[in-house]
Amino acid sequence: MANVEEIQCGSMLFRQEELQEMSGVNVGGGYVEVMCGCTSHRYGDAIAKLRVFPNGNLEITCECTPGCEEDKLTPAAFEKHSGRETARKWKNNVWVIIGGEKVPLSKTVLLKYYNEALKKCNRSNRSQGTKVFHRDEFVGCMECGKERRFRLRSREECLLHHNAMADPNWKCSNFAYDKITCEAEEERGSRKVYRGCTRSPTCKGCTSCVCFGCELCRFPDCSCQTCVDFTSNVKA
Repeated sequence: MANVEEIQCGSMLFRQEELQEMSGVNVGGGYVEVMCGCTSHRYGDAIAKLRVFPNGNLEITCECTPGCEEDKLTPAAFEKHSGRETARKWKNNVWVIIGGEKVPLSKTVLLKYYNEALKKCNRSNRSQGTKVFHRDEFVGCMECGKERRFRLRSREECLLHHNAMADPNWKCSNFAYDKITCEAEEERGSRKVYRGCTRSPTCKGCTSCVCFGCELCRFPDCSCQTCVDFTSNVKA
């Protein structure tokens, strides 16, 4: 159970009564940390520490085993790392302990800043009134490890990339643009730096070419957490 004085002297991200029943609360200068976990029917509970930041960022440091070095994971990445069988719904699958009970993140106050940041991003995209640009992305083959380029200029191309990212068993033979195998050469590193940004050819990611969600790359009929969040916030 959280120390009341510690909460009162902390970063004031949440009210005292919102955190005092949570397990493992630690208030830092610019974040609030709580114990969290995710349950796999096969592997059991994976325990971790979740940090909530005022800008909406969520970072998880995994403690599933003494030697685990996974840190700064997104909730979705932690969900996958834990071996959860029904992944892609991290808001319901990642939990915290409140009053001795496991409670999904979706039913806590811990997502308040995450949801606010997501809504702000969605409003910004709609208010710009211009077509959102998506730079090229790469997906690695499960069998050979080579990365294949995906162009994201149309909704169809975005869907192909979206589905490839969601498939942990994606391989070269699934590549939609060309019939290739794992024997095909991978793009050279000097070529990979060119991602199609309209501002700078070798841009590593900027507001001109990195999209945080729009109607081109989010799909209302998809059940993944990213699309569900976008669709629900657009309607809000």
